[in-house]
Amino acid sequence: MSRVTKFASRDPGPAARVAGFIAHLRENGLRLGVAEADVALAALTHVDAIRPGDSRRALRAVCTGCKEEAERFDDLFDSYWMDMGRVRQKVVPKAKSPTNDDVHSSRDANGGDAGASGSATAPDIEGGEAEADGTGKLIATNQRNMRRRDLRDMVRSEEIAAAEEVARQIGAALRDKRSRRRIAARKGDRLHFRKIIRHSLSTGGEPLRLLRRKRPDRTRKIVALCDVSGSMSVYAQVFLAFLAGLMRADSAADAYLFHTRLVRITEALRDKDALRAIGRLSLMADGFGGGSKIGPSLMRFADTYAKRFVDGRSVVLILSDGYDTEAPRMIADALAKLRKRGCKVIWLNPLKGWADYSPVAAGMSAAMPYLDLFKAANTLGDLAALEQELATL
Repeated sequence: MSRVTKFASRDPGPAARVAGFIAHLRENGLRLGVAEADVALAALTHVDAIRPGDSRRALRAVCTGCKEEAERFDDLFDSYWMDMGRVRQKVVPKAKSPTNDDVHSSRDANGGDAGASGSATAPDIEGGEAEADGTGKLIATNQRNMRRRDLRDMVRSEEIAAAEEVARQIGAALRDKRSRRRIAARKGDRLHFRKIIRHSLSTGGEPLRLLRRKRPDRTRKIVALCDVSGSMSVYAQVFLAFLAGLMRADSAADAYLFHTRLVRITEALRDKDALRAIGRLSLMADGFGGGSKIGPSLMRFADTYAKRFVDGRSVVLILSDGYDTEAPRMIADALAKLRKRGCKVIWLNPLKGWADYSPVAAGMSAAMPYLDLFKAANTLGDLAALEQELATL
């Protein structure tokens, strides 16, 4: 029989317990608030809340919105509700400390367990509350949630290094998907039953040959162009790390950077020698953090490299804020040339993730009619969501 968490005798009630659980999930990275807490309370009234299995399923349906959150939910549920019969000292979340809001901890300022994740082990007694003895075990570990932080806020060297590593992992995971439709193959992973039965007719119904089939690769070429002008300098470092992971994971991908001119950096990003790669990039990036000529750079790409590397199975990624010093008409003409080659054009703008943003810049407005997708790219979570977007194109 599962042991259920006991709450202290001064427990304020079920509503506070559910509020504490929502706060526990929020501290561990799930995007939940007052509305979800209200829906969770309503959901529990429609099931037998005393049974942990029913409550678990009801709360999972309310509090999770994707596969990753659903996989983490069971551990978070057990750590709060099924914590080996330990007594919780307080279920109402305490007020936040005046320290940095981006750092979440399971300990308060005095070193004790915070209310949303208490781990006291004293038994429940009348007229008093449990006393913590420091032996509780926190199952769900709290950590800084960098996937939602704006990349411009990462100023410390260790934060930038961690963000670059996450970006490399995301870039490495962004690879071509195989077709769902299987075709006949000599060394397929599954039997081709229709062909086997059809060929067996000539041998009296005996399947003498076992024919196979497989899922073929659907080659999709990703071509990325990254703006490294002055207005993009706070994002360019992480974007280049993202492109480096993409180049090393996909041998068919291609990468460029542009500011006042266009430079191809594919081979430099694929170089496994970090020092040599930095040296090659430093020679290529003369003008990094300077002015921005998006239109001329895209036009040069459309007139030169695109003729070799862009076709109907290509996806062109443009990472830029859209601020151009040249006439906006040049951006429109360059994108029109690219679209004639049958490719998909995706523009990732870090400013789109800001509140109340609208593409009012002349260059960005000129580009909008020619884009297949216009998405934000100011957090690592936005870059991670790109894989799913590419799968639908």
